[in-house]
Amino acid sequence: MFRTLALSLAIALPIPVLANQTGTILDGHVLSGFDELAVSSAALSEAAQQDCAASSEPLRAAYATAFDAWTGVSHLRFGPTETDNRGFALAFWPDSRSSTPKTLSGLIADQDPVVNDPEGFQSVSIAGRGFYALEYLLYDDRLSVLVDASYHCALVQAISRDIADTSRAINQDWQTRYADLMQSPHKGGVYQTQAEVLQEFYKALDTGLQINADLRLGRPLGTFDKPRPKRAEAWRSGRSLRHVQVSLEHLRSLTALLAVADAELAQTLDAKFEVALTKAAALDDPDFSGVATPAGRFRVEALQQAINDIRTEVTQLLGPALGVSAGFNSLDGD
Repeated sequence: MFRTLALSLAIALPIPVLANQTGTILDGHVLSGFDELAVSSAALSEAAQQDCAASSEPLRAAYATAFDAWTGVSHLRFGPTETDNRGFALAFWPDSRSSTPKTLSGLIADQDPVVNDPEGFQSVSIAGRGFYALEYLLYDDRLSVLVDASYHCALVQAISRDIADTSRAINQDWQTRYADLMQSPHKGGVYQTQAEVLQEFYKALDTGLQINADLRLGRPLGTFDKPRPKRAEAWRSGRSLRHVQVSLEHLRSLTALLAVADAELAQTLDAKFEVALTKAAALDDPDFSGVATPAGRFRVEALQQAINDIRTEVTQLLGPALGVSAGFNSLDGD
């Protein structure tokens, strides 16, 4: 779904690689983010155990907090997140074939007892796991009431517990193994130089920006003649715009850490993020339903352009400064 960026690394970095730049990025952006995801997902699972009703405000609040945490690290789709398809198990989207409601409907129709087996639930299709599956059960007008209360409760609890288990596994992998691999690159290792580590983070930044522009905004925009607001991410829970904002804030942080050795460049890029976030804050269209009107569409397009402007600056300024150039990049195939 997300094609790995093809990048070429120059022999020397025009921006000097700081002695502990990798450590700063890991501590200030990566490890803290995944720890927050693990903690908030555990709280989500606990909330589901306490009150599993779709209308439960404490459950919905815990869901929102955990989903925010995932959105903040969702661009870091390598290493522990990639292992065992953990990232997709947490967030299977876009779902162009409506696999999530089909999978959930199948579980419900069969009253599948797998909901009572945490280990067995990991074998359920990723379309029936994670935050988007739980959104259907909490916010969808049909699926939230399709099943009797007891099975609905068991399914909500199973998905919430699975989110917590997956998030904990990612966090533990980062804390106990992968951070050390990035902190200590060596010949024959996953990363041979610190420059290669920075290359990985640059790739994550570029991909995160493209996901926001092309998927989070591009999908609901559709075309002028045929806007598709129901293709927006998490529109049922009214989180579409929020995901863009949360993601941009975290990508802004990563950008600053990558450009830390060049104050002028860091300031230039930060100003671009400020423009995009200001436009997002003024949008007042939480689920992007406004794309169905010309005025609403124009405002979302303006936000999309602001994000593309960031990506252009990242590609033309930050990439060369780090000695990295982006090659072919696609989110949807050849």
